[in-house]
Amino acid sequence: MTQLLLGMDVGGSSVKAGVVDFANARLVGDLISAPTPRESDPEHLLEVLKGLALRLPQADGAVGVAFPSVVKEGRVRTAANINRRWIGVDGAGLIARALGRPTAFLNDADAAGLAEVRWGAGRGVMGPAVMLTLGTGIGTALFIEGRLFPNTELGHLELHGADAEAWASAHVRTALKLDWPAWSARVNDYIERLSAFLWPDLFIIGGAVSEHFSEFAPLLRSEADIRAARFIGEAGVIGAALAAAERIS
Repeated sequence: MTQLLLGMDVGGSSVKAGVVDFANARLVGDLISAPTPRESDPEHLLEVLKGLALRLPQADGAVGVAFPSVVKEGRVRTAANINRRWIGVDGAGLIARALGRPTAFLNDADAAGLAEVRWGAGRGVMGPAVMLTLGTGIGTALFIEGRLFPNTELGHLELHGADAEAWASAHVRTALKLDWPAWSARVNDYIERLSAFLWPDLFIIGGAVSEHFSEFAPLLRSEADIRAARFIGEAGVIGAALAAAERIS
């Protein structure tokens, strides 16, 4: 029997959801989405999550939710890109009660990394691998022998006197109207800093900008292999559903 699980990915501008066929490692149908509410506090965001779940009734078991925060034992610890009223909240328990189903609740970059390392661009890589999600900020997920070291907030690593994500995120490229060479030079600065600390074998570039990977990939420099994410904008949803499957297994 096909196991269909619901995955959700909370972002700064939208919340995405989809049904994942866990047995066959694929998304069933298209992603759906809703705008992230301007007041992205627990009350308003829960209404969005409940609305999306109702639109995907075929996945009625466990749910996985990828969230833009450090998550420790289901509890929100940071709020760089979400309403600060989430800090200290038992997000896993709150969402489980709201949706009436078991819930896996994890950092969004960790979720994307799980999808890519288990089923995507990092599959089979046993050495150290780093998932980078380049979007509003920079999310990171670190793996060794396919196992996740959770909550690595390396987008906040100091670079040129500020957070790295203020220097090299996809949002910065858009805001400053940087062309690919100018932006890629910034990403190279960031990759060089990470490499000096981690010496990974692989960088996986995710986030919506990875749709344009062929345009900027020749400009990136690293001793490590650099690959585009396989799942691009679907990775967070798929990885969240994968985490939900493991929670109930």
